[in-house]
Amino acid sequence: MRRREFVQYRTLLKHQLAEIVGQGEEKVRSMVAQDAEEIPDPNDRGTVESERNWALRLGDRDRRLAAKIEAALERLEKGTFGVCETCGRPIAAARLKARPVTTLCIDCKTESEKGERI
Repeated sequence: MRRREFVQYRTLLKHQLAEIVGQGEEKVRSMVAQDAEEIPDPNDRGTVESERNWALRLGDRDRRLAAKIEAALERLEKGTFGVCETCGRPIAAARLKARPVTTLCIDCKTESEKGERI
């Protein structure tokens, strides 16, 4: 991988990670503010609880994505970023741009998904 591509991917991944962390902090602040409010109507409390559960699910999804981004940054530093974990071939640049946290080339990912369906 060329130095320019290395810097480009590292910048992209760090930006995505910072964005996820910032969104998570904002969600926590929002939840704390909602906890401070007393909601007398049971229907409104149910709506707030439902929204909180949804926010927690999204937060969990973001947490898993953040772990994948950190792993991609580690692979970048080790020099294994952009190499398929299954077959060892390079992952296409278009795939890396679309999903920089990927660890599989498109062929191996397709095979993996076929196996999941069975």
